[in-house]
Amino acid sequence: MRGRIGGSRLRTWVLLNASRWFVAALFSLSIFVVIVGASFLDLAPMRKVVRNQTALWWVFSPLISAVITGVTLVVTFTQLVLSQELGPLGDQRDRMNGAIEFRNDVESWLDVSPAPPDPSSFMEAVVDGIQDYARNLQTAADGCEDEPTREQVNDLAESLIEHAAAVGEGLEDATFGEFDVLYSALDFNYSWKIYEANRLRTKRADELDEDTTEAIDDIVEVLKFFGPAREHFKTLYFQWELINLSRVMLYAALPALVVTFLVQFYVSPHSFPGTYLGVDGLVWIVASGVTVALVPFFLLTSYVLRIATVAKRTLAIGPFILRDTDRSEDIDWE
Repeated sequence: MRGRIGGSRLRTWVLLNASRWFVAALFSLSIFVVIVGASFLDLAPMRKVVRNQTALWWVFSPLISAVITGVTLVVTFTQLVLSQELGPLGDQRDRMNGAIEFRNDVESWLDVSPAPPDPSSFMEAVVDGIQDYARNLQTAADGCEDEPTREQVNDLAESLIEHAAAVGEGLEDATFGEFDVLYSALDFNYSWKIYEANRLRTKRADELDEDTTEAIDDIVEVLKFFGPAREHFKTLYFQWELINLSRVMLYAALPALVVTFLVQFYVSPHSFPGTYLGVDGLVWIVASGVTVALVPFFLLTSYVLRIATVAKRTLAIGPFILRDTDRSEDIDWE
C-alpha cells in the first residue's frame, strides 16, 4: 500500500502503524523540548514573564476550559456515533438477516462452511478464495489459442495470487481491535483488480473462449465480496477506536486538570529556585504542566490522524478509483 500512496515509510508508520499512545507521546515530548529549549534563547526569563505578565493564569486558565470542552465534545460525538447501532427490533433483524445472507453467499462461492466468525479469519478466507479462483483462471487460460491473450490472462491471475497471498500473510494471527486486520485489508487494491478483469474481458472478447470468460466472470464476482466485507469491518473498527478514544481522553483528562490547577494556583514566580541541568526550575515545571495539559489533545490528534487516513483511502467502494496513485503497474497491456 505504501508503494501506491507514496510518501516515506516514517510517514506511513506515524499515520497508520504506530501505537496511538506512542504518537501522542512523541507530540508531548516535542512540545516539552520546544518549551525547555526556548529557555536557552535570548528571551525574557521565565520568572520575569510569570511575575510581570501573570503568564501562568493566561496559559493555564484557557487550558482548563479546553480540556473540559474537548473531552465533553469527544464523548458526545462518540455517543452520537454509537447511537446509530440502536434501533427497533425490526431494524436489528434486517441487519442480522443481511449479515447472514452475505455470509451464505460467501460460503457458497468460496466453498467454506461455515465461514470463519472472526474478521481476520473471514477476510483471510476471502483472499484464499480469490487465489483459488485465480488458479482456475490460469487453468482455463491454457485453452486460449491466442498467445498474447493467454499471457495477459496469466498476468492477471499471477497478480491476483501474489497480491492475495501477501494480504493473507498479514491477516494471519491478527486480532480485531488491533489495526493489523484493517491495515492488511487496505493493502488489497481490489478495485483495480475488478477493473483489470473487466477490461481484459472487453478488449479480448473475441479471443477468449467460453471457459476463460466464465473464469473471469467468477473472479469479478468473488472480488465483489471483498469490498463490502472490508467496509463492514472498517465501520466496526471505527466504532471500536472511538470508544477507545473516549476512554483514553477521560483517563488523560483527570491528571491534566489536576496538574493544571496545581500549577495555576500554587506556583509563583519564586517557586522552585535554582537551576537543573542548566535550566531554571520554574521552566521545568511550566513545561511539564503545559505538556500534561495538552496530552488529551495529542491523544485526540493521534487517533484522528489514523481514522482520517483510513477514511480518505476508503471513500469509494467497488470499481471506483479516486487517486492516480491507486493504479497498479502490475499489469500493463498498452
